[in-house]
Amino acid sequence: QVQLVESGGGLVQPGGSLRLSCAASGSASTLNTMGWYRQAPGKQRELVATMTRIGNTNYADSVKGRFTISRDNAKNTVTLQMNTLKPEDTAVYYCAAVDSSWRLYWGQGTQVTVSS
Repeated sequence: QVQLVESGGGLVQPGGSLRLSCAASGSASTLNTMGWYRQAPGKQRELVATMTRIGNTNYADSVKGRFTISRDNAKNTVTLQMNTLKPEDTAVYYCAAVDSSWRLYWGQGTQVTVSS
């Protein structure tokens, strides 16, 4: 079992920046892909960015050039640096991870609100 705990959400003005962090505990050494998804009110959960253990990344088109995902395998953490935030980035952001048995884990989510 793996537990994921997010931190770093909050309220920011358009054009601002936020940094989200996710710490994995439990059987975290078995994790392969880690990343971030988000869900805005009335919308489906969508991929934001993911990174494999060896560093391959995948970004949603809407965040390319603005968001950067990074990972520390030794500390079992994944971070999302979000720059040039837009009101449409407002959502609950969820940390996600997949282990070597293809089990999917979710964090509880952290709210990001971009508003003036």
